[in-house]
Amino acid sequence: MQSDGHSLSWEPYHILGGERASRWLVVCDHATNRVPDWVNGGDLGIAATDMARHIAFDVGAAGVAVRLAERLGAPAALSNFSRLVIDPNRGEDDPTLVMQLYDGTLIGANRGISLEGVSERLEKCYRPYHAAVADLAARSDDTVIVSVHSFTPQFRGRPMRPWHCGLLYGDDTRLSLPLVQLLEQVPGLIVGANKPYSGYLTGDTIDRHAIALGRQNTLIEIRNDLIETDAGQAEWADRFASLLPQALAIAES
Repeated sequence: MQSDGHSLSWEPYHILGGERASRWLVVCDHATNRVPDWVNGGDLGIAATDMARHIAFDVGAAGVAVRLAERLGAPAALSNFSRLVIDPNRGEDDPTLVMQLYDGTLIGANRGISLEGVSERLEKCYRPYHAAVADLAARSDDTVIVSVHSFTPQFRGRPMRPWHCGLLYGDDTRLSLPLVQLLEQVPGLIVGANKPYSGYLTGDTIDRHAIALGRQNTLIEIRNDLIETDAGQAEWADRFASLLPQALAIAES
């Protein structure tokens, strides 16, 4: 799901399986490292090696999201711009909406960005993506939203993270806690409850499309070295496709 960002046409999101009728909706906020041509000529001013890191997108998450949606018979909504262009998993007034420094890397094209520059990215990237998610979620009265992310095993200068996956949530724990309990029963799996970080940000994707409207939801984080390959992505998609319906049944029992 990576791209060099240079093409004749560009859309801010992809919808896959839009005709699928499942109550599940799978979203992937950080699906790609793509930089549209209209953003500094398609170049954020950082090295290609940095654009291939977790700072630019959630490595492997798109592959898991697409496969998970297929297995659940659900539509999937994927962003089509790097989180370094603008982060769709932040509120519009969040100070980290457009990052200027991330895990030791200065984002050259974002330094000193003007309010007009942020507004352009909101209008062309962020808001169309969220409008698409809102439209998909509104198709059913009982939509369940699953947001798929990945995390790096280690930030620069920080300790290694021990978890294989984590479930992030705020006050609405209906789906996440049963899912944590089911994951903890998988032999050898180290599971984080609200790890590797807290699961609630005001105005983030789950907040605006699920929590604010009372929809069942969870945010999945998978360590990205486990889903770099097609085989790893398929393994984790299969695992969650099996456990999510079980967790939902518990949540609604």
